[in-house]
Amino acid sequence: MDEREGLPSYPDNFFDLAIVDPPYGIKQDGRNNHTRSSLTKSKNYTTNTKYDNHSPDKKYFKELIRVSKNQIIWGANHFISKIPFDSSCWIVWDKDNGLNHFADCELAYTSFPSAVRKVTFKWQGMLQQDMKNKEFRIHPNQKPVKLYQWIVSEYCKIGDLILDTHVGSASSLIAFESMGFNYHAFEIDEDYYKAALERMRAGIQTAIF
Repeated sequence: MDEREGLPSYPDNFFDLAIVDPPYGIKQDGRNNHTRSSLTKSKNYTTNTKYDNHSPDKKYFKELIRVSKNQIIWGANHFISKIPFDSSCWIVWDKDNGLNHFADCELAYTSFPSAVRKVTFKWQGMLQQDMKNKEFRIHPNQKPVKLYQWIVSEYCKIGDLILDTHVGSASSLIAFESMGFNYHAFEIDEDYYKAALERMRAGIQTAIF
């Protein structure tokens, strides 16, 4: 389902926390990722959906903030004017990604009144921080499960209900499941939805996290 159709059905403050990774609007939907590494050829992802041509509009962020008590929003440096609230607490993910044209770090806006926090987890194509439990990548914008587990450990409390409006690879959902949290989630692309379900089943069954 399109989250824009689903969010209006929820009452105010229904979720304790929204952890979302919406399109950044920088046209990185997997169609040219395979050309950007100077070490090795990156995976060529294909999808029928050009989802990263535009970031969500102001209405999306207004609804997101309405239905959740707190928010963690990846990529907000690309669309901070649409949120639009100041924050003292941003999350900096250092990807330790070496020689390529991808960003060294990714930033997440949070609504929490604390300080900036940094987490380092190598994420450089076939090279990952935890090579013993290497994650199979199904999505061009996939983030590691352990990144989401870190977020949950830092910002969630027992009993919280979590929202993810852009599931993608389902790394977030695997993390939520592994740590015992309930959630509601959306994914508009049918192919990624199916792939995410399969990845969740495999990840949960084998406890790769």
